[in-house]
Amino acid sequence: MRTLLIILLAAAALLARPAVALDAGLVEKLGLGDSDEKVAAINALAATGDPQAAELLAALAEGDVQTAGKRVLVVKGDQATDAATGEAVAPLPKDREDVVANNRLRGAIASALAALKLVAPDRETRLAAVKALAGGADPSILPLVKKALAQETDPIIKPLLEWVAATLELSGGDRDARIAAIRTLGLSGSPSSKTLLLALLEKRTDGGFAEPDEDVRIEAQKSLRAVEDRLAWGERAGLAFAGVSLGSILLLAALGLAITYGLMGVINMAHGELIMIGAYTTYVVQNLFRAHAPGAFDWYLLCAVPAAFAVSAAVGMVLERTVIRFLYGRPLETLLATWGISLVLIQAVRTIFGAQNVQVENPVWMSGGIQMLSNVVLPWSRIVIIGFAAAVLAGIWCLLTRTRLGLFVRGVTQNRAMASCVGVPTARVDTWAFGVGSGLAGLAGCALSQIGNVGPDLGQAYIVDSFLVVVLGGVGQLAGTVYAALGLGFANKLLESWSGAVLAKIAVLVFIIVFIQKRPQGLFAMKGRAVEA
Repeated sequence: MRTLLIILLAAAALLARPAVALDAGLVEKLGLGDSDEKVAAINALAATGDPQAAELLAALAEGDVQTAGKRVLVVKGDQATDAATGEAVAPLPKDREDVVANNRLRGAIASALAALKLVAPDRETRLAAVKALAGGADPSILPLVKKALAQETDPIIKPLLEWVAATLELSGGDRDARIAAIRTLGLSGSPSSKTLLLALLEKRTDGGFAEPDEDVRIEAQKSLRAVEDRLAWGERAGLAFAGVSLGSILLLAALGLAITYGLMGVINMAHGELIMIGAYTTYVVQNLFRAHAPGAFDWYLLCAVPAAFAVSAAVGMVLERTVIRFLYGRPLETLLATWGISLVLIQAVRTIFGAQNVQVENPVWMSGGIQMLSNVVLPWSRIVIIGFAAAVLAGIWCLLTRTRLGLFVRGVTQNRAMASCVGVPTARVDTWAFGVGSGLAGLAGCALSQIGNVGPDLGQAYIVDSFLVVVLGGVGQLAGTVYAALGLGFANKLLESWSGAVLAKIAVLVFIIVFIQKRPQGLFAMKGRAVEA
């Protein structure tokens, strides 16, 4: 029994004895070395993969590491432990000095902690760590990256780890390892890969290459071409999405005008201000939700959409009843009157809300985006607006082709006198049709509030483009409006990538002028009141 008791006491003593897990020399350099030695010690500690190293580096970042003579301590409150051995230090030495982490050290610590998190059990932690290392890491942590790569199975994290390992091999490996790393970089479509490969092919001032090995340069050239091809496809995909996005915005802005001008023949220069009213309605609904229902703020658009339609439609119906009704068949007077109304609406908004832009926030579910390729991110706000434009288009098509109001609108458009003879209330139909067109302008304003500034001059930026879409597509033709909006969206973005925004606008305007000279009816044959004339 006595022997057994001695063995148990010895085992307990061994278990209670702190393990020396960290290299004392590295810990001393971390606390007492110069800046370069501290960075080297940080990277060396990270390469060990020891959890105690992570705790020490986190303490350094938080300002809890101090020195007392040659000893490095981790001090939290009135308790201190030896950074190398983990032993408690009591009492606290009086002559302690803080180890200050400057910006350079903090950057090295962040990379080192990210490397230590590569083997964490939580997937999100590993993903965040590898993304942090993708921004730059020290070659000394390559063994830890390879260790993490060997046990990583996630299909998203593993390619990122392979890329990080390749970048580290490129700067610190032997010839064969560097060639293998270059080939790995060639499989990616990252702009960072292109930058790394271009650095190998740069020429020095003396005429030589930055990379002296010709075989390495040849592989770098091959990989560079592969990366550039992938980036080019990404740019094309991004350009196509930008064209669809701009086209959907133009479609929303022009749909209302396709009714008020295309079907009713009214040149409404206040259409842009109806868009602006829809945007400000969205702003008011947002503020009401923030003040009275903050928990449901992310869903304020569900109320803002019908509110924007209703307010803009009401304003449009009032304008039709009080002004525009008396100007049918007089396009010049209609143009001047609606232009004056637009100025009145702008000044009214400035008086109520002020001349400065107001802030409309995106809901959480419209923030961020989808990264399709390394150089292509599709914002959720744009994706939602594209879907919203498609839904509005489907709704207005159903209204015009499947409802009694739509039948009346089409009947009045084709032959007002005959429609009146068979009992269609033409004056009331005019009011409702103008209200629908104005309400669609409000929906456009609601959508535009999610991607740009909301101010009194918001509508001025879209009124000309809206008329161009309607005229190019064919007056009174919804299908023509869709094709024209998407076509102008693609044309604008394509020309902007070549010549800039200003020249692109000029080129599109010149094209439309020439097109209308050759085909005045637009893409589709014109139908509406102009036929009766």
